[in-house]
Amino acid sequence: SAMNLPPSLPPGASRRDFIRQFATAAGGFALAGPLLGRDWTGQVPGRYPDPDVISLDPRFNRYKVGTTGLQRLHTGMLWAEGPAWSGVGRYLVWSDIPHDRQLRWLEEDGHVSAFRQPSGNTNGNTFDREGRLVSCEHGTRSVTRREHSGARTVLADKFNGKPFNAPNDVVVHPDGGIWFTDPGYGSMSDYEGNKGKLELKEAIYRIDPATGAVALVTDELTRPNGLCFSPDYKLLYVVDTPSGPTRGLRVYDVVDQVKLANGRAFGSPEFNGKNVGSDGVRCDVDGNVWSSAGWLGDGFDGVFVFAPDGARIGQIKLPETASNVCFGGAKRNRLFITASQSLYAVYVNTRG
Repeated sequence: SAMNLPPSLPPGASRRDFIRQFATAAGGFALAGPLLGRDWTGQVPGRYPDPDVISLDPRFNRYKVGTTGLQRLHTGMLWAEGPAWSGVGRYLVWSDIPHDRQLRWLEEDGHVSAFRQPSGNTNGNTFDREGRLVSCEHGTRSVTRREHSGARTVLADKFNGKPFNAPNDVVVHPDGGIWFTDPGYGSMSDYEGNKGKLELKEAIYRIDPATGAVALVTDELTRPNGLCFSPDYKLLYVVDTPSGPTRGLRVYDVVDQVKLANGRAFGSPEFNGKNVGSDGVRCDVDGNVWSSAGWLGDGFDGVFVFAPDGARIGQIKLPETASNVCFGGAKRNRLFITASQSLYAVYVNTRG
């Protein structure tokens, strides 16, 4: 039947503009979610299996759950980072660095609230073996711990009498040692901390659990960023973020639980003709490395999964640059992803 079509659109108008006007002329039917691309509101059903959880190698098939999908749990941050799961509290805590706050997502009802503000422009977070939150604070150039009482304890803020650049990411070894990176990003401008001089060579450090002494583990990388241990704690994976000979994922042998040796590249950075960078990483129980990715746009931003031999076996596509990942949930089989302005999650068939 005849209908009143919309008038011609001005030069530069998009296809979406045309269809929106066409929809109005056709009787006002609503456009459900984005015209092109995925709907993230949770109000429009999506087909299973999720098309954005992709096997690049048959080895990844076993880790995909066919009856689940990617979810955007929260948005509105400026630069989301540092996800960490509290098993006792059943919540995820993460950092919104420029807003100088930590946020908390509650598993039972999806409620999000400010966990701590101000937070010292925290970046990386983790929980230690006693369930205490350990954080890297850009604004104070320190690594801190929140006691069960809520008190803040400074674990480290200097090395050889000089202030750290801006601690970035942190992990805890079973022996209680706290390992962290200090690339200095949080002190390069006032956006993610307080702009100031970097007085130390960028490095990885370890805090001794018995004495509190800080030891330099290695300073051979340009800007060491995200880090994680392998399941048996015999390997340490580290991301070197800027361009240079050590850029990308690196892996070291952990010697006597306190030293590193035999640093080498892990996996090829090249994917579909581009060098894909990383930021934060986590291992699952099978030794696969789940690595955030971004800055290259559609088809590259999200998460890549590497097998223990360094082969790129899986991909999770997101519409934003991903900064970091962690496993959580009651069974630690839910992957949480901080990505630019949003928090995402997807169930996987493995555990962190």
